[in-house]
Amino acid sequence: MRSFKSLTEQEVLALAIALEEEDARIYDDFADGLKDTYAKQAEQFRKMRAEEDGHRHRLLDLYRDRFGEHIPLIRREDVKGFVRRRPVWLVRPLGLDAVRKQAETMELETKRFYEAAAKQASDAGIRQLLGDLAEEERRHEKMAEEGLGTFEPEEEQAARHRLFVLQVVQPGLAGLMDGSVSTLAPLFATAFATHDNKYTFLVGLAASLGAGISMGFAEALSDDGSLTGRGRPWTRGSVCGAMTALGGLGHTFPYLLPHWTLATAIAICVVAIELGVISWIRNRYMDTPLVSAVIQVVVGGILVFLTGILIGTS
Repeated sequence: MRSFKSLTEQEVLALAIALEEEDARIYDDFADGLKDTYAKQAEQFRKMRAEEDGHRHRLLDLYRDRFGEHIPLIRREDVKGFVRRRPVWLVRPLGLDAVRKQAETMELETKRFYEAAAKQASDAGIRQLLGDLAEEERRHEKMAEEGLGTFEPEEEQAARHRLFVLQVVQPGLAGLMDGSVSTLAPLFATAFATHDNKYTFLVGLAASLGAGISMGFAEALSDDGSLTGRGRPWTRGSVCGAMTALGGLGHTFPYLLPHWTLATAIAICVVAIELGVISWIRNRYMDTPLVSAVIQVVVGGILVFLTGILIGTS
């Protein structure tokens, strides 16, 4: 995966072309998914798709003029800093609120990309086109709002907040979930195998801190924040690592108590609370249906917990 700052002007233009192609197809999917129930909004997304096609043609013309006919295949997933998008076909039927949020987030991200690319470009023609496209993407945010007139229009700050939740809160939540679930098996396997609180605590402490360090480095190295304003990578990594460690330490600390049975009972209660809180956060902030959140988190956690007990008692 490449950092955005390492891309050449040719690669930036190739990436911009790929982004416009992807956005156009997503808007076409929005239009198709809304046509039967929200015809007016579907037509608005068809217009936005046409706008994205116009951007692509302008980028292609400039690319041919500067670099010829061959366009290297550079996708958003090849460059650090982009939001991972959930495929539209996985979320049918489409709801207006979900579509509005995704459209505004897409336009904000693309606008930031063009602004960063324009600052980085040294060719006057490329810089001008990228700056113009950044301004047009800003207008697209308003088009998305107008196309979904059922809802009150929101300012850019609200879109920035949603992007923050998607890119910062979500990694932190992923760390909390990883720490809470991944440490269950070693902790309870040790607890049921040894019935020794000291060794169980040490294993839980090592597993929690080790997972925190691993997740922290993984998050810090995943994105330099140059495109989407996610903030300093090592700050994000520290938050993610701390949340991971916290998720494991919650059910480790009860083993500081002297009585094994009491410590284990409290640890199990803490696990139940952790999994419930994670499910609620996913439902509240990640737009995950509560039933799906419970299945993903609680069922997975129970399976890991039972695995630890089975290994510890064998």
